[in-house]
Amino acid sequence: MLAKVYVIVGSHACRAATLMLEYKEIPYRTVALPTGAHPLLVRACGFPGSRTPIRTVDGATHHQLALLDRLGTVPALLLDGERVQTNRRIARHLEHIRPDPRLFPLGADRKRVVEEAEAWGDEVLQMAARRLVLATRVHELRDRGAHGRLGPLLTRSDRMRVLLARGAAQSFHASSDHAENLLRAIPPLLDKVDSWVHEGVLCGEELNVADFTIAPSLALLSYRPDLARELAARPAGRLMDRLLPEPVASRLADGPAV
Repeated sequence: MLAKVYVIVGSHACRAATLMLEYKEIPYRTVALPTGAHPLLVRACGFPGSRTPIRTVDGATHHQLALLDRLGTVPALLLDGERVQTNRRIARHLEHIRPDPRLFPLGADRKRVVEEAEAWGDEVLQMAARRLVLATRVHELRDRGAHGRLGPLLTRSDRMRVLLARGAAQSFHASSDHAENLLRAIPPLLDKVDSWVHEGVLCGEELNVADFTIAPSLALLSYRPDLARELAARPAGRLMDRLLPEPVASRLADGPAV
C-alpha cells in the first residue's frame, strides 16, 4: 500500500495529512504542485474539487475563495485507486482501511470531544494561522520563511515567495494592514489549545486526529519569532515540539542551547 499525496510546499494543511499517514505507518510519496497553480493541477490529476465552498474567511466565503474550493484543494490523497480530498475525509478514510493505531478514541464522549477539537483546528485555527502568516511581511518571518518546522513556505525560491505570498494574501483577505488585528486573535486560540492539552484531549499518551490537525497550524505560527517565543512558554508548544520538532539544521544555525 503506497499512497500518493498531492501537496504544496510548506502547507500546514498538507502536513496534517502526511502526519496521519506516518502515524498509520502507510508509506507515501508527495507530489509538490506549484503554489497558485495547484487548484487547476489537482483537478487535472482526477480530483473533483467541491461543489460547495469548504472554507470561510470571517464567517463567509467570497467569490475567489469559493472558486478555489470548486476547482480543488490540497492535500489530495490517492490510495489504492481511491481519491480523497480534505483532511477530515482523509482521516476517516485512513481509519477505515487501517483501523490501528486509532485516530479516533473509543468511547462516544471521548470521540465527540476529539472530533470537536479536530473540526475547530481544521476550520478555525488553520485559517487564522494561514491569514496571519500571509499578512506578515516576508522579511519579518524567520529566515524569510525559507526554513522552519514545515520547511520553506509556499516555494523554495526566496524571490518567488514574496510574489506568491502577495497573491495568496489577496485570496484570503490577509493584507499587511490586517496583521495587527489578526495577531490579536491568536492568543485566545492558543489558550484553547492549552486547555485541551491540560485536559488530555491533545498531546495525551495516545495521539489522535486532533493532534495531527492542530500541531501543523502551531508550527506555521512559529515562523513569526514573537509567536515562536510565546509557544515555547505554553503547553501548546509541547504538542508542536512532539509532532513537528525544530529541524536539526535550524537548531544548529541558531547556535548552541544555553
